[in-house]
Amino acid sequence: MRKIIIIVFGTALLGSCVPSSEFSQLSRKSNTLQSERDDLMAENEHLTVENREMKARIDDVERQQEKIVQDSIRIHKKVGELQQQIAQLERKYSDLESTHEALLRGNARETRRLLNELQTTQENLTKKEQLLKELEASVNNQRQDVNRLQAELEARNARLMEMDEMLHQKDRILEELKEKVAKALLGFEGQGLTVTRKDGKVYVSLQEKLLFKSGSTTVDPNGVRALRQLSVVLAKHPDINIMIEGHTDDVPFRKGSSIKDNWDLSVLRATSIVRILLDGSGIDPKRLTVAGRGEYLPVDPAKTPEARRKNRRTEIILSPDFTEIFRILDL
Repeated sequence: MRKIIIIVFGTALLGSCVPSSEFSQLSRKSNTLQSERDDLMAENEHLTVENREMKARIDDVERQQEKIVQDSIRIHKKVGELQQQIAQLERKYSDLESTHEALLRGNARETRRLLNELQTTQENLTKKEQLLKELEASVNNQRQDVNRLQAELEARNARLMEMDEMLHQKDRILEELKEKVAKALLGFEGQGLTVTRKDGKVYVSLQEKLLFKSGSTTVDPNGVRALRQLSVVLAKHPDINIMIEGHTDDVPFRKGSSIKDNWDLSVLRATSIVRILLDGSGIDPKRLTVAGRGEYLPVDPAKTPEARRKNRRTEIILSPDFTEIFRILDL
């Protein structure tokens, strides 16, 4: 970006015409900046999709947690039943043991029968105790899964809240910037000036009638006043990058002029505006980028006088520095 500013600014100082090689370089740099802007738009859409996906995943985790809780309740109930059965078996075992002691003095056949029954009862008791241990281990595992899922859910909720806050912060920064710029330029409403938000940036659009006479690159006094008022706001916000884009209609530029074509005219007009914004404002020139769009980015493609009037404009595009916000979202 700094190279583009130095090249364009140097070219404007050396003469009123832009050589063909430097013009091509400016065009390529302009396309690069357009691509970067499109990337930011795509990244904003990606964050929105990621937000929806995160909410869907949280819903799925909550359903899994509910199922685990239900399973844990069922297992606890089963454990209680088994404990009751074990208690009954222990009582029966105690009764049989007492009976066995009483019958030891009885006949051998009855004694053997009771011994077999006692052994079977003991084996059943051992099996029940083993099953109880397995169920208790399963309950512990389920409890660990519930704790893990709960921690994961809380982490995802915190992440989602952080993402929402960052997106809201980005919107607040843009809205505050738009309001400050609109307030500074309030006196020029209805004179061909609009302030809008679009694609994560604030656009100050100034129609030709506010800035230039037809075919001229000299800013009218009324336009100079508007630009100086805008420069006061921009000087107070050093974290905002500024791009000045010149636009023309599709009517070919008249022959015999030192200006070669509409693209040349759009670049020279943008450069004229840069000089006014920098004049005594204290704005760091590194923050500014100049671009000439010519006739190739119209707001209205119709071939009518009204459409061409809309297309003859200069746009000052303000881009707050969201580097820290995007860094946090990428963590």
